[in-house]
This record gives sequence, structure tokens and C-alpha cells, in this order.
Amino acid sequence: MFNVENYSGSKQKDYELVIKQLRALSEGESNTIANLANASALLNQFLNEVNWVGFYLMEDGELVLGPFQGLPACVRIPLGKGVCGTAAQNQRTERIEDVHAFPGHIACDAASQSEIVVPMVKDGKLLGVLDIDSPIKNRFDEIDQQYLEEFVKELTSFL
Repeated sequence: MFNVENYSGSKQKDYELVIKQLRALSEGESNTIANLANASALLNQFLNEVNWVGFYLMEDGELVLGPFQGLPACVRIPLGKGVCGTAAQNQRTERIEDVHAFPGHIACDAASQSEIVVPMVKDGKLLGVLDIDSPIKNRFDEIDQQYLEEFVKELTSFL
């Protein structure tokens, strides 16, 4: 059984705790969908001021919707399109302060104002991306980026 712990320390300490919780949830489990489902639920419970947390997985050269928390979303995203497709194509995190200023932004939820997308790469192969949206502009900072990249690195070790 999973016990929810209170996040009440510094932002860094809270991220360290959520990564520890991810490790505890994923150790010994090899099913990709189960691990991604738990990871999206964990981040959705942990992060404040977000309206969508989930994964897009590489399939036949495009991103396909995977486990998520939030409103229904776009099912397929071509590489190079929108924030997710750009992060996937470049294999680099995209942290967008204002999604409406991002050329070619794909609006799945009209409430989204900012977004962070972290590529999931294992052994040089792109597995997909972690996508998090917020209804607040400039929601994600350098600390979020650093620890979400660590979260994804830990998660991909179980995939």
C-alpha cells in the first residue's frame, strides 16, 4: 500500500521525496504502463497549480498518448510539432513560460498557460516524453526542470 507523505519542506527536499516515492512504487515492477500510470498519479498529487500530467510514448515515429492525469488529450503528436514534438525531436527539455507565444503550440486544454516537457531517453533511444501543463504562466522554473529531469531519469531506469 502506498502512503501519501506530506510535502512541507523546501522545494528541493519535496522533489527528493517524490523521487524516493517513485523508486518505491516502481522497484520490482517491469510493466511500462503500470509504472507510467503511477508516475503520472504521483506527480499530479505532488505538484500544485498543474492541470495535466502525463506521458506520450514513441510509436512508429510519432508520439502517442500514454498514461495521464487530467482532461482528455490529443492522441497523436508528430515529431517537431508543438512543445511535446519539439522536445522529442531535439531530445531536450522544453520549459515554456507562455504556451500561446510558442510557435505551433497544440492546445489540448484551453486553460493551459505554461508547460514543461522532458524527453525520456534510455540507452540513446527516445522512449517518449513527460508532459506537464499549468493554468498559470511561468509556472515552471529551473528547480522544477532539474528535478523533473531527475524524476524522468529514475523512471526510465524501470522502463
